[in-house]
Amino acid sequence: MAEMNRIQMIVFDWAGTTTDYGGVAPSMVFDRVFQEEGISLTKEEINAPMGMEKKAHIRALLSCPSGDRQWKERYGASWTEEDVERLYEKFEGILYEMVAEYSVPLPGVVETVRQLREKGLKIGSTTGYTSQMMGQVQIEVLTQLIKERFGVVVVFGQGNIVYKETIAKPVEGVGHFEPLRHYAEVHLLLEPGEPGSGIEVASACSEDVLDLNWQRLIATHIMEREHPGVLTGSALTDVKITILSGRAHIKHTEGGDFRQATYRAIRQGLKSTESVLLEPVYAFTLEVPQEMVGRAMTDLKQRAGKFDSPEFGTGNGMDYAVLQGTVPVATMQDYSSEVHAYTRGLGHLTLELSGYDVCHNSEEVIAETGYDSEADTANPTGSVFCAHGAGFIVPWDQVDNYMHLPRQFVPEEETQTPADGRSYETNGQSFGPVHRQQSSGKTGWELDQELQQIYAREFGMSREDMEDQERRKWLKKKSDAPKPNVVKYDKKGNPIYPAKGPQEEYLIVDGYNIIFAWKDLNELSRVNIDSARDRLLDILSNYQGYKSCPVLVVFDAYKRKEHPGARSKYHNLDVVYTKTDETADAFIERTVHEIGHKYRVTVATNDGLEQLTVMSQGALRMSADNLREEIERLSRLEYENYLASQKR
Repeated sequence: MAEMNRIQMIVFDWAGTTTDYGGVAPSMVFDRVFQEEGISLTKEEINAPMGMEKKAHIRALLSCPSGDRQWKERYGASWTEEDVERLYEKFEGILYEMVAEYSVPLPGVVETVRQLREKGLKIGSTTGYTSQMMGQVQIEVLTQLIKERFGVVVVFGQGNIVYKETIAKPVEGVGHFEPLRHYAEVHLLLEPGEPGSGIEVASACSEDVLDLNWQRLIATHIMEREHPGVLTGSALTDVKITILSGRAHIKHTEGGDFRQATYRAIRQGLKSTESVLLEPVYAFTLEVPQEMVGRAMTDLKQRAGKFDSPEFGTGNGMDYAVLQGTVPVATMQDYSSEVHAYTRGLGHLTLELSGYDVCHNSEEVIAETGYDSEADTANPTGSVFCAHGAGFIVPWDQVDNYMHLPRQFVPEEETQTPADGRSYETNGQSFGPVHRQQSSGKTGWELDQELQQIYAREFGMSREDMEDQERRKWLKKKSDAPKPNVVKYDKKGNPIYPAKGPQEEYLIVDGYNIIFAWKDLNELSRVNIDSARDRLLDILSNYQGYKSCPVLVVFDAYKRKEHPGARSKYHNLDVVYTKTDETADAFIERTVHEIGHKYRVTVATNDGLEQLTVMSQGALRMSADNLREEIERLSRLEYENYLASQKR
């Protein structure tokens, strides 16, 4: 009975109990959010509702006498639920920024936990904050522990992506190590392996050519370390290495000689073939409200994600869409908080490490790394030969002129003999079949020019991207949706459009005209015009994700004093605020005139005069009702396409 009553575990709360973060940060964030709205609240007013759910806390601050009075003075109307949502979104964004500043454990917490563990007690923790927030807290705790136990101050950086390298096609690497009184030569066949296979070792060498003990030693040297690639110095992976041939000296060969020859053979082979940079990828599942799936699809495309058509469903009182696929780890570092923000807490992102895939920005990574394989003296690419009693170094691309054994591997492009089951002979000795991954004839990446052009046109891929895709089929099928164009502007503020030929479509939206024409947005604008504008942009962002054509939204600043005009990006949209004395109509007319001969332009507006003007310049016009019908049609079509795909 006494054992049953004994305390076995202690569960600590984090926020405000074990760290000062939870007690201080929310108060600071609430103060900053309301200060940015032009509303000043006392510390006592901000802390009075502390403990409430955050949206309820915001409502309480807006409803207190000081908050209610200042809000009406500032905006000329009472606050609404749309204001609550907007303030909550801002709150979350600032909260993520400030987490690390308030993550230090309270005095005595670390020591108390240590003492409890020494007594055999299990330690647990609980918190209402997200795992992303707690990550910052845990880093601070770990820093404190290292400092207390070892007296070392540790600073955690942003972290790095761990890249790896592989090869695109088979090659024979040769390594020779022959300084005075040493001797070893090794011939290795390097072949692309299966994704996730790591390094595999085999032998196709006869014992009559090289004693089995030496072959085992070579295999040991292959597997005893990570071998750096020649692009960034990252670890080599997914390569099958086969011992083809080798030679030892009856008197001068020692074990270390074959280590040097083996390492150099691998490096020489890597320098002689095409290498591929790999990056870690996540398998993701993203669930968002159905009306936001277009925005989500655009975000994932911009992050080099690959995914299937969305799945649709209903649950928890809302229609939702689910996207599944893979995406580079490097592009998703901050996306979880972004999903939470733009879905207002309704979205859910799950990420799971899924292995490695071809790097989406290889050239950029290679350039940033600045790795020089020839300058890496710890991993030489050349070989050492001996002449006149002295060793000398031979560069990797000249080893063929000095090596003592003939090559055993003949690339397919150099022979018409079928590769499968092929046997090789040297000095009358059969070396057995060397299994090759590529069949005879044209290799997968040796596509003709026409096919490369088709892929470039359909998928927006460069020749290098195309070659990376074909090599060993590392790349999965890419989305065939074209990427949206980005509008750039000259020094005078005029839009500059690409000269690569006309686009299928180009949509220009008269922002305020559409807001006042749509009943729901018109009603919202009477309460808060900023919320109505943001809602329109969210709808158009989702529409652009379906449509995949450039969308330019123009807002009229004609009546605002001393407004210089502004241009910005809103997710996948181009947004223009006209300058003082310039109407949205004037900007749209000028833009249509400039690009009408290059693009099939559609202008969405309910302004009859504006419609006639743009029609006279060759543009198509679309009423506000037509635009909404088109948005709803595409959303419905996407859903129907998904249902049809499920029946097949």
